[in-house]
Amino acid sequence: MNDATQPLPVAAVPSADAPTLLVKIFGKDRPGITAGLFDTLAAFGVDVIDIEQVVTRGRMVLCALVTAPAVPGAEGELRSTVHSWSESIKMQAEIISGIGDNRPRGEGRSHVTVLGHPLTAESTAAIAACITGTGGNIDRIFRLAKYPVTAVEFAVSGADPLALRSALATEAAARGVDVAVVPAGLHRRAQRLVVMDVDSTVIQDEVIELFAAHAGCEAEVAEVTAAAMRGELDFEQSLHARVALLAGLDESVADKVRAEVRLTKGARTLIRTLKRLGYQVGVVSGGFTQVTDDLKERLGLDFAAANTLEVVDGKFTGRVTGPIVDRAGKARLLRSFAEQAGVPLSQTVAIGDGANDLDMLNAAGLGVAFNAKPVVREAADTAVNVPFLDTVLYLLGITREEVEAADALDGTPTESAQDA
Repeated sequence: MNDATQPLPVAAVPSADAPTLLVKIFGKDRPGITAGLFDTLAAFGVDVIDIEQVVTRGRMVLCALVTAPAVPGAEGELRSTVHSWSESIKMQAEIISGIGDNRPRGEGRSHVTVLGHPLTAESTAAIAACITGTGGNIDRIFRLAKYPVTAVEFAVSGADPLALRSALATEAAARGVDVAVVPAGLHRRAQRLVVMDVDSTVIQDEVIELFAAHAGCEAEVAEVTAAAMRGELDFEQSLHARVALLAGLDESVADKVRAEVRLTKGARTLIRTLKRLGYQVGVVSGGFTQVTDDLKERLGLDFAAANTLEVVDGKFTGRVTGPIVDRAGKARLLRSFAEQAGVPLSQTVAIGDGANDLDMLNAAGLGVAFNAKPVVREAADTAVNVPFLDTVLYLLGITREEVEAADALDGTPTESAQDA
């Protein structure tokens, strides 16, 4: 039998009652500590079962779970050698005897992302206590971003994700932080489709109000828009009423409106990063194709759908053409985009701010209320209440460092230069 067909050795897995050692090294971080520890342990023929290492503000904590030495009496020598080595490099060591591997993680595993601006000790304590109160255990915590918000992720086990999401939503609202709960699993790394509302989500403006300013009816349109977004008016009726006020406006105004549109801070970064990851990205809007078609081209979107202002003889008629993109229409378009993209609905993310987005947010695998009205925040899976759209990346487990490293590699301008 040649080398290529030799069976692989079976990895050493300690039995449940096999003696093991937890070796903990902590102190000022510097190169070579990890290699030095395992060089020291190698002399005793131990096997590595688990490793965890964390560095915070230049201080390292390195934990290694290893099998106990097989040679009788060697454990005492191992302890003495590790302590001597750690003292020689001005570190501290702690060695704890135990049995077997780590205890199994509980069922019901979730990623809990917390966004704070700032993230206070009080709010962090409340979130951690809430996780414990639902029966969950915090297995790991790490930072995703330090600006423009502080974002940390808790790996939680032992709690039902839906119950955890409900409990944390209430606590987050009380503490003024944003919390998202996403069930753990391979699906988090799968290709996704992200569909966003446009007005007050991808852009800072309400497009109908930009048109209305040129028609001299901005106040009337704004009043109807606000009522519709609060869910007090039927969207289709309010749309027709607002569009009627634009009758007679010259079609060339659309060029001025496109130039006036202001992207939400972080919109470019969000879309650019998602596209790099192979995600497909689309927008749906109760606004107008006269703007969304331009956004699709400028931002490299895969999908875009909106209402279309009718034009006759170079003038807006005060009517729209084609099917109305309303609350139900947005949900239908999400499903249509998902089918075209070959992405299960469970792998979709929808982002919006108004009552008109509710059906879409509820239909998506993850619905994100972005600086939304109260009725939307209460109904969505999670809410983001900071004015940076790229914070949605943290809900997907993407760190700020990863985003910036990709930008640097491509020579992409910084966010402040692009989107301010």
